[in-house]
Amino acid sequence: MDANRVFMGTYGKIFIDGNWQSNFNHLEANVEIQKKELNLAGDPWVRHKKGPMKGTGTISGFKVTSDMIARGFDKFELISKLEDPEAFGFETITLKNVMLDKLQLANWTAGEEVKEEVSFTFEEYTLNDRVAAI
Repeated sequence: MDANRVFMGTYGKIFIDGNWQSNFNHLEANVEIQKKELNLAGDPWVRHKKGPMKGTGTISGFKVTSDMIARGFDKFELISKLEDPEAFGFETITLKNVMLDKLQLANWTAGEEVKEEVSFTFEEYTLNDRVAAI
């Protein structure tokens, strides 16, 4: 493996409804599938059938605006763009129908920067740009 191919999160970007959110420095998004267990006659193995999927995630960084509070629980589109000038390519993923789980109205301590963390769910995703294996 060429070490230059390893992506550094330093170059990651988050866009909400097309606007770059430079104050956020962490994004995690996951899709979990529910599997239905099937016990079939004459088969000693429990088989699995795909069920519904659930998308969850978190963005965090520094508080610079009241945009997340003003947005409330309205749905929006979030784009994750992971690019690194030394890596071979970039990856862009669109999370659709994103809705916040809760609103952080206040969370501060005197003498410290104010951090903002937002958990969310989403209903679909699209892998727009893919990093291909060589």
